[in-house]
Amino acid sequence: MDLATLKAFEPAEYEEAADGYRSTGDMASAAKDTVDNQICAAIRNRLKGEAATAALRELQELSKNFHYVQTECGLVSTALNGLAFDMAAAKRKLEAALEDARASGCTVGADGSVTYPAGGTGTDGKVPEGGTVSSSGSPTDPTASAVERQAVTLHPNPNYGRAVEFANRIADALKEATDADAKWAPKLRALKADDDLVVSDRDWKDARSDMGGVRDAGKDYLASLPQPPEEGSPKDNAAWWKGLGPEEQAAWMAASPDLVGKLDGLPSTVRDEANRIVFDETRSQLRLELDSIPKPPLNEWTWITSGPYPSKVHTDEWMEWHNKYGDRYEHLTKSLKGMQSIQDRFDATGRKSLPEAYLLGFSAEGNGRAIVANGNPDTAVHQAVYVPGTTSNLSSIGGDINRMVNVWNVATDSADGKPVSTITWLGYDAPQNIVKDSPFSHYADDGAPAFNRFMDGLDASHTGDSEPHRTAIGHSYGTTLIGSAARQGNLNADDIILAGSPGVQVPKAEQLDVPKGHVWNQEADWDLVPDIGRFGHGGTDWDGPWTIPSDERFGANQMATDTEGHSDYWKEGTQSLRNQGYVVAGHEEDVKLKEPLDRWAHVK
Repeated sequence: MDLATLKAFEPAEYEEAADGYRSTGDMASAAKDTVDNQICAAIRNRLKGEAATAALRELQELSKNFHYVQTECGLVSTALNGLAFDMAAAKRKLEAALEDARASGCTVGADGSVTYPAGGTGTDGKVPEGGTVSSSGSPTDPTASAVERQAVTLHPNPNYGRAVEFANRIADALKEATDADAKWAPKLRALKADDDLVVSDRDWKDARSDMGGVRDAGKDYLASLPQPPEEGSPKDNAAWWKGLGPEEQAAWMAASPDLVGKLDGLPSTVRDEANRIVFDETRSQLRLELDSIPKPPLNEWTWITSGPYPSKVHTDEWMEWHNKYGDRYEHLTKSLKGMQSIQDRFDATGRKSLPEAYLLGFSAEGNGRAIVANGNPDTAVHQAVYVPGTTSNLSSIGGDINRMVNVWNVATDSADGKPVSTITWLGYDAPQNIVKDSPFSHYADDGAPAFNRFMDGLDASHTGDSEPHRTAIGHSYGTTLIGSAARQGNLNADDIILAGSPGVQVPKAEQLDVPKGHVWNQEADWDLVPDIGRFGHGGTDWDGPWTIPSDERFGANQMATDTEGHSDYWKEGTQSLRNQGYVVAGHEEDVKLKEPLDRWAHVK
C-alpha cells in the first residue's frame, strides 16, 4: 500500500458499513423470530391440512434464509470493523511519523522518502548538506538495522539519522497497512453466499469456516474489546455483557457464539441466538461427515456351523466396516437424532399454545449437552429446571424435552395467568450405565457446580419486577445431582421435586437448602430405583437400609402418584403430573399427598 492511499483511508467509512451490515443482520434476526414465533406459531395453533403443512414448510425455509443472513451479516460487520481497526492503527503510526518529520524540518515525498535539511558542525566552516533518504525496506531486519545505525553514527549531519528513523517508521506503517489489506481481503471475499435461495449444509459449513477466519484475522480487534470475566460469576457475566456497546456485542456474537452461549447470567434471548448459530453449524458439519462415511453393509449377519447347531455371527464385511467406522457412525447418528428432537421442539412453537423455545446451552461433544427452555425464563414468574438421570444424553433429549412441555402445560393452567418457563437441563455427564456407572456419586458431584451456576444465572438474567419462584425437578440420578448441588452450595431454588430418587446424598429434607416443607417426593408403584437406593445409593450412615427421599424419616412431602414404573411421572392426564404442576405454579395447597406409609418399619 502506498503512502497516499493510507493517508486517504477513512476508518469511519468502514465502521459505518459495518453498522449497516449489523443493522441488516438485526433485521434478519427479527424477521426470523417473526416467522418462527408468530406466523408459523399461529398456523400451527389454528390451521390444519395440506395447505397449512405446505405453508409451514416454505416458511421454515424462509426462516433458514433469515438465520443465515443474520449470521453472515454479523461476520461481515465484524470483519469490516476488524479491517478498520487494523488500518486505523497503521494510519495513526503514519500520521505520527509525518508530524514528527515536519516538526524536525523534514519533507516527506510521495514515495515515503524523507528529505532532511543541512545541519551539524562542518569542517572548514562548511555545514554538512541535506539530502534524501528512503527506508532500507527491512526495518525489522537486524543486519540491515545494524548497518543503518553505523551509517547514522558516522554521518556528519545529525538530521540524516532522524530522517532515516522517519523513513523507517513510514515504511513500517505502510507495511502494516499492506499486511492488513492482504489479511482481510480474502476473508471479506469469502463472505459471499451462493446465488440461490437454499441454505444447505455446505453453506453452514462455509459459515463455520468463515467464522474461524474472521476470528483468526480479527484477534487484535477482538483483544481490544472488553473481555469476558475469567471464571466470572453469573452476575459478573451479566455486568460484562450489559457494559458492551452494540458493536462489541455483535462482534462477540459473530466471532465467538460458542463462548457467548455458555455464559450463565446473559439474557436468554442472547444465549438462544448464540447457541442456535452453534447448533446449525454443528448439525451441518455432522451431516456432511455422516454422508462421507460408507453406509454399513446390508449383509450384517451370517450363519456358521460349529458343532451340532448353527450360530449367527457378523459377516467379515460388516466387521471390517464396524472396526473402521462403527464408533464414529454411531456417535454421528445419535447426535443428529438428538438434534432433530431439539429442532422438533423449535418447530412445535404455537402448537396447543406452546410458547417459543430457547436454546440456553448446546454441545455435541462426548455424550452431548442441551439446555432447552419452554418460554422465556427472564420474564417468567414461575421457573422449573429439570435434571434427567442415568442414560441421559443428547440422543435421548427428546423425551426429556417433552416431559417439560407437559409440566409447562399443567403449570400454566394453574399459574393464574402468570408466565411459566420450564427448562430441561442436560448440562452434565450423566451416568450411561445403570449397573456400572449409576452407583457412583462423582457424576453428580462433578455436575453440581454447573447446575448451581445455571440457577444463579437465572437470577442474574431475570428482568421481572420481583424474584421468580423457582423449582428444581430431578428424576432418578438427576435427584442425586440436585442433592449434591444443595450440599455443595446455594441451590437457589424455592422448591424441589424428586421423582424416582435413589438418594440425594443427605439423610434429611431440611439439608436440601430450600425452606422447610418445600421438598416434594414421588415414588410410583413398581418403581424399583428407590428400592435400589435404599441399599447403597442414598449415602447416609444409617444403621440399616439407607435413607432416601421416599422414606418417612427423610421428611419430604410425599406426593400421590397414579402412574407405575420409573418413567411415567410426566404422563399426560395423571395426578403425578398435575401435582408437579401445582408445585411449579406456587399452588402447593392443591397438591394431593400420599397416605403416610413406612414400608420399612419392620427393620427399625
